This record gives sequence, C-alpha cells and structure tokens, in this order.
Amino acid sequence: MSGAFAVSKYDPFARLLHWLIVLLLTAQYVVAWTMPGIHRGTQPVGLIVVHLDLGAFILGIMIVRLLWRFVRTGPDAVEGTPFTRGVASLTHGLLYLLLIVQPAMGWANASSRGWQVTLFGVNLPSLLPKGAAIGHTLGDAHRLLAWVMLALIGLHVLAALYHHFVLRDRVLRRMA
Repeated sequence: MSGAFAVSKYDPFARLLHWLIVLLLTAQYVVAWTMPGIHRGTQPVGLIVVHLDLGAFILGIMIVRLLWRFVRTGPDAVEGTPFTRGVASLTHGLLYLLLIVQPAMGWANASSRGWQVTLFGVNLPSLLPKGAAIGHTLGDAHRLLAWVMLALIGLHVLAALYHHFVLRDRVLRRMA
C-alpha cells in the first residue's frame, strides 16, 4: 500500500495486545526463574500456580491477538532486502507460534501431572490424562523452547532498536 491509504502504525488495540504480552512475558520469565523446580510429587502451589495462571492468560491473549491480526490490516511492510524482510517475517511467525505452543505445552504437562489449569478462576479442561508420558516430554520441550523464545525476543528487540537508532526509520514507533 502507498499514498493516502498507507497505514503507518498498528491500531491501538493491536498495540495494547502487544505490550500486554510483553508485560505478561516479563512476569512469566521472572516467575519461571524464581519458582521451585518441578519434579515428581511437586504440588502446584505458590509461584507454580502463578506460572500456570500467567501461561493460561498469555495463551488467551495470544488467541485474541491472532484473531485480531487476521481481521485487521497492519502497517505497510518495512522496506529492506528480501533477506531482511524474510528474517523479520520468520521471526514474527516463530514468536506467534511459540506464544501459542509454549503455554499449550505447559498446560499439557500440568494436565499430565493432574494439576488444574484455570483462566480467571474458570477450570480449563485437561489436555492429557494424568500420568501421560507425553506430558512429561512436552514439559521438557517447554523448558527448552523457553530459551528459544527468549533468543527470538532478543532478536526482535535488537531489530527494533537497529531500525530506530541506526536506520532512523519509523518501525519502532509503529508499535509505540
């Protein structure tokens, strides 16, 4: 798009969802790093419950965000080489995927432990039966992919800062 129809910023609701996810992810990583380790026999109390609640909330917000992205037009594509546009598209796609898959894997792991996951006090259905071996495997993958997501978030932030301070374009301001 160009000319009078060009969109230079994300709409206010999209920006709200983006920054809400940033806030929730920051809280989630702090909780994850400070909660006790989860082992056989661990009970879902304290920070573990907070971690489960934040994960369910992140998943809910990401579903809304994904639906909003499908029904609303975002800003025009950022100028750049096909390679840089491809990396940006891949990074965004992987972030969206992980922000849905990560909480779902955590929920499945919690279900396999017999733990109840709630969203705003409403009990969510178990994704797996208690004792399902795949649930523990998903828990291991959840832990590993948390580091992958952190690396992608770092790349996303560095790219935004590069656009703002080096290229001096409006990319960062589209979401501010």
